[in-house]
Amino acid sequence: MNAAKCVIALVAFLLTCVPAFAADAIKIGAILSVTGPASFLGEPEKNTLIMLQDQLNAAGGVNGQQVEVIVYDDESDVNKCVMAAKKLLDQDQVAVVIGPSISGNTLAISKFFSSAEVPLVSCAAAEKIVRPVDPWVFNTPQLDRHAVTRILQDAKAKGYSRLAILTVSDGYGQAGRGVLKELIPAQGFELAADEVYGPKDTDMTAQLTKIKGAGADAIICWGTNPGPAVVARNRVQLGLTVPLYMSHGVASNKFIELAGDAAEGLILPAGRLVAVEQVPADHPQKAVLEAYVEGYTKTYGTQISSFGGYAHDAFALVMEAIAKGGSAKSADIRDNLEKISGFAGTSGVYTYSPENHNGLDESAFIMVTIENGAWKALN
Repeated sequence: MNAAKCVIALVAFLLTCVPAFAADAIKIGAILSVTGPASFLGEPEKNTLIMLQDQLNAAGGVNGQQVEVIVYDDESDVNKCVMAAKKLLDQDQVAVVIGPSISGNTLAISKFFSSAEVPLVSCAAAEKIVRPVDPWVFNTPQLDRHAVTRILQDAKAKGYSRLAILTVSDGYGQAGRGVLKELIPAQGFELAADEVYGPKDTDMTAQLTKIKGAGADAIICWGTNPGPAVVARNRVQLGLTVPLYMSHGVASNKFIELAGDAAEGLILPAGRLVAVEQVPADHPQKAVLEAYVEGYTKTYGTQISSFGGYAHDAFALVMEAIAKGGSAKSADIRDNLEKISGFAGTSGVYTYSPENHNGLDESAFIMVTIENGAWKALN
């Protein structure tokens, strides 16, 4: 076979490897941080969406239509996220978009969806994404406010009164900082120290030393990997015994891997996905959690993460809106998302409304600790 025929044969083979979608397939866009610093968020989110797309289509689709998920990697970069959003809206003409993975990226593009009247279901947790409510923007992670509430409940039960906060200076960290500074005094605590670190910082001993001098009863660190793992290691290196809380932004095995032995004994709010085997059999999320874990581990041969669960719930909620409403038009998806009530996902039980585009409350969290390198539910 000559070179030209080899090339033709190769192209033909590759085309057979690409899933074929019907002309009337429902196009769902996704903007995720599959690569870059936030890849620990975006990679499991992408894997989850592709898995769910294939499972749904194999079962006959939704309302007799196939679903095509178009994923763009923003590489954890806000400018590339903006370009991806415009491409999905202007060129691909998707009915709905899932993502982005990052709060800052979500906030940068949400206005485009209001203008285009296409729903955006974000996988990022910042409260500013859904408060105040934008009619076209939803999200699936538990909110910062829910996490802070659970942390403060635990701190109060343990008799702590002076709390220090250490937050990252990105969109997620500063959104959390705002809620912490609001709720700490409102719940009767004293803010003993307020320190900030940069997303690329590799040493937080200066901030921790200041916190040590402030006489805090406990520290609350708010960020996503790798920063919080650095904080955990620096705390051990400095010999600090002050209890350290983390946010739900590190609720994955990646954090335990990065922090190593320094992760032992740390406490944080997390969704039930990190401790599925410890969820009671009669809990409304149990079946959903088990099915997701089984499907993901079988498909990819690796462990699930809470972050992939955010994409799972976004996809499931969109499919529920399409199925119940009998329409895949953007406006109808938006309207029917607001009608969803008591819908069990991996991150909680969702009830959306015109006034609530997150759909969860603090009951979506359990408090967990890290014991012998594994997650252990505390309640």
